[in-house]
Amino acid sequence: MRLILLGYGIVGQSLTELFSVRKKELLERYGMHPRVVAIVDKGGAVINAKGLDLDVVRKIKKKHGTVAAVPEQGICGASVLNIIEQTDAEVVVEATPTNLETGEPGMTHIETAFKAGKHVVTVNKGPLALAQPALMELAAYNGVNLRFSGTVGGGTPILDFGRKCLYSDKLLFIEGILNGTTNFMLTEMNKNGLTFEESLRLAQEKGYAETNPSLDVDGLDTAAKLVILANWLLSMEVTLKDVSIKGIRKVKSEDLKDAEDKGCAIKLIGQIKDGLKVAPTEIRKDDPICIGGTLNAVKFHSEFAGDEIIIGKGAGGLETASAVLRDLLEIRDKISVA
Repeated sequence: MRLILLGYGIVGQSLTELFSVRKKELLERYGMHPRVVAIVDKGGAVINAKGLDLDVVRKIKKKHGTVAAVPEQGICGASVLNIIEQTDAEVVVEATPTNLETGEPGMTHIETAFKAGKHVVTVNKGPLALAQPALMELAAYNGVNLRFSGTVGGGTPILDFGRKCLYSDKLLFIEGILNGTTNFMLTEMNKNGLTFEESLRLAQEKGYAETNPSLDVDGLDTAAKLVILANWLLSMEVTLKDVSIKGIRKVKSEDLKDAEDKGCAIKLIGQIKDGLKVAPTEIRKDDPICIGGTLNAVKFHSEFAGDEIIIGKGAGGLETASAVLRDLLEIRDKISVA
């Protein structure tokens, strides 16, 4: 399987590391030999039709900050769209940063890949939050697959669990904690009495929150994940504008104390029930999804099986890379059958 990798940050580098570490196992267990033929980052690209030496590329990326510095194979100022269209590959892995305003550049990357007859695996929530129904339709029209299990829950198989394990049942509603940064902040505010500002600084020091934390603390990241869950698992045709969103900026110490007195905790909960909603919500401490730290927890309520809960890490380079690999294996199986 030949791959084009767009975006070479933490997830992209973790994915190539995973390929190197599991090379023998992937071949022996799955009959899969992933061959990365092109990688693109902000500084340029590196291309080798026979397959890149991933260990060398990672070392040069860490030393020089761009894959364009790879001798002989590196290209400064490369056209990403030309690489997608003209490089022989079966799959494009889209791992550029999330943009919830326009979905770019990921949106154009995905659309270009489809029109070039290439399958796509993405960890970029932006295009899906803004146009998932249209993208799924475009993929079907071009006879290719779009997979995105790493967009919700990182390496925790939330989308796969809901899609496959509950396939024979009828999902009635979904709710849960879908953002590890805000869960960490609320946990610290409740446990250690920190203010919102203090918990945010701590989250930034630990690398959980970005310098601009708006996607997390204003509920946009959770909302994007709700959209993906609703479309993929409940066949709803919704986008980000269909979500009622309230973040955690206005949560005060007294709010947490009032909740504590009732045997509850305040968590940023995303819910799909009579619409899509994100808001700080009081939940009982004995509720299984009332978890602390940076974990995610999702409760699926189905007609016959009742409540099913999945808990796990919601982010992390290797964790999310493992979800990308899971999607690649699924696409490989579909290609083999076809």
